[in-house]
Amino acid sequence: MKRFAIAALLLLLSVHVAQAQDKKDNTPPPGFTALFNGKDLTGWQGMLEIHKRAKLSPEAREKAQKAADERILPHWKVEDGVIVYDGKGNNLQTIKDFANFELYVDWKIEKGGDSGLYLRGNPQVQIWDPAKQNKVGSGGLYNNQKNPSKPLVVADNPIGEWNTFHIKMVGDKVTIKLNDKLVVDNVPLENYWQRGQPLPSVGPIELQHHGDRLWFKNIYVKELSPE
Repeated sequence: MKRFAIAALLLLLSVHVAQAQDKKDNTPPPGFTALFNGKDLTGWQGMLEIHKRAKLSPEAREKAQKAADERILPHWKVEDGVIVYDGKGNNLQTIKDFANFELYVDWKIEKGGDSGLYLRGNPQVQIWDPAKQNKVGSGGLYNNQKNPSKPLVVADNPIGEWNTFHIKMVGDKVTIKLNDKLVVDNVPLENYWQRGQPLPSVGPIELQHHGDRLWFKNIYVKELSPE
């Protein structure tokens, strides 16, 4: 019986290893769409801040977007199925705006690195090196003033290893898991650009510039209906 149990366990482990090896990067799970195709930056553009672009005429916005792309996009490259940022430009944002959604993002930083994700064009889901932040981990809603801004636990993998965010946003409420651990539990994301005003109902998802080298892959989104 003991030998049978050991054999069964080894078989189960081999299946899990095979499944992990078969999982292809930048291939979305059922029901999700890949925001990054693993080959180029199709679907992405240089950042236009959401509160500024709303004031522009279509002609002025087109001109501003062209200038932003020329200034920012050269600093974001695709290497071996990974978005690589050299730290010298500005945010990379989706061309499409999103309202309510689930989002997966894999990310990696260097020692002392700092970044984040903007949701609906607003900062931010924090990414940083906990060792430089009094052991406060990534995943918090850093710019919140009235609502919680720090993560519930430190869930970061060691620096230089990949991390995975699973984010759900409905209305202004955000729930975040980092590496399968709950770090934000249904907390409102505040409007950073217009304090005291409601969060925009739609906006882009952005990969944040903070002057450091960054790596992103496996960026998947599923749009949701309001609850």
